[in-house]
Amino acid sequence: MFSVVNPRTGNRTIRATFDTLFLGGVDRLLALMQEEFPELGLTREDCTEMSWIEAVVIGSSFTNGEPLEILLNRTAMPKNSFKGKSDFATNPISEDGFEGIWRFYNDQIEAGMALLVLIPYGGRMDEIPESAIPFPHRLGSLYMIEYLVVWDGNETSPHINWIRRLYNYMSSYVSTSPRTAYLNYNDLDLGVGKTYAEATDTWGSSYFKNNFNRLVKVKTMVDPGNFFKHEQSNPPRF
Repeated sequence: MFSVVNPRTGNRTIRATFDTLFLGGVDRLLALMQEEFPELGLTREDCTEMSWIEAVVIGSSFTNGEPLEILLNRTAMPKNSFKGKSDFATNPISEDGFEGIWRFYNDQIEAGMALLVLIPYGGRMDEIPESAIPFPHRLGSLYMIEYLVVWDGNETSPHINWIRRLYNYMSSYVSTSPRTAYLNYNDLDLGVGKTYAEATDTWGSSYFKNNFNRLVKVKTMVDPGNFFKHEQSNPPRF
């Protein structure tokens, strides 16, 4: 996760934070990281063993020892305004590409609080066929990218403009034909509509790739009247 910080020196810089959930003990993890990724210099002090549900609390941005019950509190998280977008990278982003990204993330006056999150894929993900379940972004995806900008107040235009410009810049470094996106980060910029044609030309292939028509077939069978819907739901086909 990349964010902009202002250290005591006063020189704005980019901070990279590596959060990892490893399903196993610390000893196994340290040996694996020393073999595969020694550049990080991971030590035992960097690691905390916990149950899976405790890790969910940490992953939900609660880091002050909150009890598990905090996950049941619908009002515990702040209600800031935000805009998110996503991509999938199929090739490594060049150093020049990242230098261009940093220029966007240093523009904090316009962006507010801006984050760039890279979620690595590969491994077991590469072994599951695209058609196995609706989620298709597997073999060939190096990592998913989340762009996020958060702000207080009602002035949306500068923040929306900022993240759209960043998204346009990233077009040279991510998947194409189609440019794919992550369904759970619903991005209405990809298009909205009620018909099969509208969905096909916009978000359908971005979210689901070749699985889209199979999902439309199921939708047509079980909900032909399109009772269950939202701005980017898969429509029935007639």
